[in-house]
This record gives sequence, C-alpha cells and structure tokens, in this order.
Amino acid sequence: MNVLSVFLDVAMSQSDQFQVFFDGDCPLCKREIDWLRKRDRNHQIKFVDIADPQFDEVACGKTYAELMAEIHGRLPDGQWVKGVEVFRHLYNAAGFGFAVHMSRLPVVRFGLDIGYRVFARYRTRLTGRCKDGVCRVPTQDSRQSSESHSSDRLAKESAS
Repeated sequence: MNVLSVFLDVAMSQSDQFQVFFDGDCPLCKREIDWLRKRDRNHQIKFVDIADPQFDEVACGKTYAELMAEIHGRLPDGQWVKGVEVFRHLYNAAGFGFAVHMSRLPVVRFGLDIGYRVFARYRTRLTGRCKDGVCRVPTQDSRQSSESHSSDRLAKESAS
C-alpha cells in the first residue's frame, strides 16, 4: 500500500462520515460526545463543535440559532437529521445497534422524542449555564462578543 492510496482511503472515509453538530459549551453534551468519540473506533463520525470560535455557520448551511435549539446531524449524502434521530446515528456508529433498534419502537420513540424536546428546551438551566437568573441559549454574536472582551481583558492583563 502506497502513501497515495492511504491518503485516498482517509479522504473517502471522511466524506462517508456522519457529521454531528454539538454545543461544546454544554457540559453534559460534551461529556456524551467525548464518550462517543472513544467508541467511534471506525471513525464513522465527524464531530463539529458549534461553540468553537472557528465554527462557520455559513459554510455548514444552518444558522447558529437552529443548531443551538437542538442537536443536528448531516448524513454523508447531505441530508439533515435532528433530535433523537441524531443520537440513533451516533449510537449505531458506536456499536449500540440493538439499542437503536429498540429506540424505534413506537412507545419508546414517543418517550425519547418528548424527553429530548424537554431537555433541549431547558438544557442551559439543567446544565448550570444560567447567568444572572437568565437561562437563554447564547447567540453566536454574543459568544463572539464575550470572547473578544475576554481576549481584550487578557491582553490588558498581560501588558500590565
């Protein structure tokens, strides 16, 4: 096997990956994503942290607000999925196909869908991310603004 074939195999496998768009600032979300990363032994998942300052919502095709409202994933063919369906793809890639199959049973599906909607709506409160009594999902502009204030403050501190 030569270097070119290894490069082509890696490029092809990356284009065949399921992309998950997650909030890396959410402690519970990050913990689950880290757990899934360890179990993605075949590298079937591309993890995209929308809280990363380098994240480009324009390039992804969804707004930051849409992605913050609930978890999103993109199939290799470009089709979007969201909510519990994203977790089905993640858990299948992590080797939990039986649990995925069970999650599709009507009663289980109904319970999971409702449970996830409640979690998604209140996740900032549930994960301790409320500030000054306000529990809102941050916008990308507010995150960039606070990051620039933080970097300005660090620059001033290091200049002192």
